[in-house]
Amino acid sequence: MSSNNSKVKYASSFKEQLTARGLIIGVIGAIILTMSSMFVALKLSSLPWPIMFVALVSMFALKACGNTNINEINVTHTAMSAGAMVAGGLAFTLPGIWILNKDAELSPVTLVVITVGGVLLGLIFTALIRKYFVITKALPYPMGQAAAEALIIGDAGGKKAVMLFASLGFGALFTLLRDQFQKIPATFMSGKMMAYGSSGGIWLSPMLISVGYIIGPVFIGMWFLGAVIGDFGILIGGQYFGIWDGATAASIKASLGIGLMVGTGIGIIVKGILPQSKEIFGAMFKKDGTGDSIIHMRWAPITMVIIAFLFTVFAHLGVVASIITILGVWVATAMSAQCVGQSGINPMEIFGIIVLLAAKAVSAIGQTEAFFVAAAVAVACGLVGDIMNDFKAGHVLKTDPKAQWIAEAIGSLVGAIVSVAVLLVIVNAYGSDVFGSEMFPAAQASAVAAMVGGISHVPAFVIGLVAAVILYCLNFPVMTLGLGVYLPFYLSATAFIGGMLRLLTDKVFPEFEKRGNGSIIASGLLGGEAVVGVILALIVAIRIIA
Repeated sequence: MSSNNSKVKYASSFKEQLTARGLIIGVIGAIILTMSSMFVALKLSSLPWPIMFVALVSMFALKACGNTNINEINVTHTAMSAGAMVAGGLAFTLPGIWILNKDAELSPVTLVVITVGGVLLGLIFTALIRKYFVITKALPYPMGQAAAEALIIGDAGGKKAVMLFASLGFGALFTLLRDQFQKIPATFMSGKMMAYGSSGGIWLSPMLISVGYIIGPVFIGMWFLGAVIGDFGILIGGQYFGIWDGATAASIKASLGIGLMVGTGIGIIVKGILPQSKEIFGAMFKKDGTGDSIIHMRWAPITMVIIAFLFTVFAHLGVVASIITILGVWVATAMSAQCVGQSGINPMEIFGIIVLLAAKAVSAIGQTEAFFVAAAVAVACGLVGDIMNDFKAGHVLKTDPKAQWIAEAIGSLVGAIVSVAVLLVIVNAYGSDVFGSEMFPAAQASAVAAMVGGISHVPAFVIGLVAAVILYCLNFPVMTLGLGVYLPFYLSATAFIGGMLRLLTDKVFPEFEKRGNGSIIASGLLGGEAVVGVILALIVAIRIIA
């Protein structure tokens, strides 16, 4: 995919990319999306990537204003999407406090400190690691690629635009028939696999199939291999041969998957980031304040010290746990950037669990404070997943990353305040016992609550961690392997279909993909489901508020 299209209008200066009207539109959109995302994450225990939705909304809004360009659109949708994943980071962690203790009382100031602290840490580390993951490693970032594809083709028009929007319409219609009208089943599940505790089956998702197609067969193959190991090896094989019971099998599978992802994060730091630490982190100490960063970063160390102080005083984490949280965000954001880049999935609550366990291991923090650690990390990782997709789109579109970062900073800080406000409104309106109920299941927060006590199977975790560090250093795509082990089988199987379709297309119809037709169709299908998912989410949020 290339941004060199003579029919597309590009900005000629920085001022044409970061505009006042773009920020106003972006902030308004960020407020709406943040509110809806909080409700949806709690209600549906999932959160669709907003990037395709906000890219199209920004394009139509700015074109209606007149005299726009594709870079202004890109920067605007960067601001607009920022708050959604901040809300996800909170929704996937903090309700666990009330699930374990219905009478818990949390200070609004503490929640703001934790959320804004997570946002600031996420902004610092994305500015520092963008070049490594987007340019040096050139990870696919399928959601970002799809958004860039949609903007280029939508702006240029022609036959490819017809192909894009036709596939987008099909994906949208399919999703409506599946989710809103229930005319199409969402999944086909295997009763035999489910008898062993496996979520074996297929999810009828144009979006996930498209993600698999865009990522390609190599990463997807490793992802599916992990699913085979986790489900057919540990869950089904272990029980079938009488090696362990169902509870032990589930514990081993989850712990091994988490260990593989943690080990990948350590591997990324050891092999990828530490050898280039002077270039990546030198911006925080050099007089010019840039280095590999996209903005001046000499303020970053002071900011991190202030965040540690605020975490210690207002969240009562203590000095050690506060430092561990900040260091943990460093590792977790690298893991998130790699995970999103390779798979399009961002298990932010898992990254939060990893760091809270580390904080508990070296300090005496209480139960509530452990959730604060998880929330700060999840917020930072949610933000990283969002902006790295935006940076990928911006790299394709030749947008100034500094303009994008500024837009992301504004949108995410607005999102931080809005997400805390919405969470407190829900608690005040429905009571703290609403979390974990039918109204707000909050499945991810329940998982965090279950893990506050520690890793359920330490040997499996350690094996996964050590194996992942070694495999990553040998250039093995172990992050997607860990995802496959950890995630439900039906997600991995669905993505695998997309990867195999890409393999078949490349082998049998090479000219089809050389012309970019397959990627265009995949981007449209992905966008159709993503857009409808966000619209349905807004409807759910409005109904709950009403």
